[in-house]
Amino acid sequence: MVSMPSSCTMEKLTVSRCSIHKEKGAHIFEVAGYSLMQGMGVGKFVCSPTFTIGGYDWSIKCYPEGTTKLSKGCVEICLELMSSNAEVRTLFDFGLVRHDSGLISTAFAPQSKVFSSKARETCQYSVMIVGSSIDAEPTKFLQNDVLMIKSVITVIKESQASVTAGPPEIEVPPSDILEHLAKLLEAKEKADVTFSVGGETFQAHKTVLAMRSPVFEAELFGPLRETCVTIQDMQPAVFKALLHFIYTDSLPDLDDFEGDDKCEMHRHLLVAADRYAMDRLKIICQNILCKNLDVDNVATTLALADQHNCDKLKDVCVEFIASSDKMDDVVATQGYADLKRSCPSVLVDAFEKRSRSRKA
Repeated sequence: MVSMPSSCTMEKLTVSRCSIHKEKGAHIFEVAGYSLMQGMGVGKFVCSPTFTIGGYDWSIKCYPEGTTKLSKGCVEICLELMSSNAEVRTLFDFGLVRHDSGLISTAFAPQSKVFSSKARETCQYSVMIVGSSIDAEPTKFLQNDVLMIKSVITVIKESQASVTAGPPEIEVPPSDILEHLAKLLEAKEKADVTFSVGGETFQAHKTVLAMRSPVFEAELFGPLRETCVTIQDMQPAVFKALLHFIYTDSLPDLDDFEGDDKCEMHRHLLVAADRYAMDRLKIICQNILCKNLDVDNVATTLALADQHNCDKLKDVCVEFIASSDKMDDVVATQGYADLKRSCPSVLVDAFEKRSRSRKA
């Protein structure tokens, strides 16, 4: 028998891959003393320091009287790529920040654009706003004469790699556990506890609640092991938002609330977070309230911070009152009258701090 040479040979496998990923970041540029910039002249601007998002350098410019004579009477804001000899594909949201909501004004829609510093005519994006529209609604766009411009930039990147003598890697999808938990709450599948809140009923799952709150754990797995719970002194909308946070670790959209109503909702959520020992939610609410302090609500917020042991929020409120040039306006509010009656020691702290700052 004659043996024949084998014709089978091992193939050397090479694999290449092009992957696209994104890096997202945001920057807020505060233009303080906005009213004093009127009269700067056409083409004159103030700009932010360079900031980095996605490995590229960016800057925001504000032209209080526009860039040309044709745009006189308009405020022009520009987002510019500062990295040299670069080309970047982006998704971005850019515009004025509404002080009443903290969101970019819906007048400016999110954009998709390739920024390039190789060709100067494509390196920037600008928006013109009629100056009178800002002056007509100062409570929306101006607070203490500060105009805020925000850019939220997502940089789209491509990367190529080759792998020799090995199988392709299987891409692992991102975690979707929070999405599943949200669906679990919405579907009420296998819910084992019912809450009655202000005439409305909510179904939930004991294990999830106990995992997130030691107070719920004591109520639902303690000696009484309650399955029907009546909650006093809480609005149904607040409890619904609390459940949403418990299951998703995020606040729900509060689009139905605006201005003071939205702030009031966050105050109620802070109280609920303190009641159920949910520290992360409590800190989130404090942070939101800090960003929305004004003359009308600072005294009310200070009283809330004092009642619920929110030391950082309390310090911010005291600092706001101590440094405010509108102290007479604060004193004239109902919140101040309530604070004076219920927490006089808190006001003493504020006045002492204001006195020390004046002496300095």
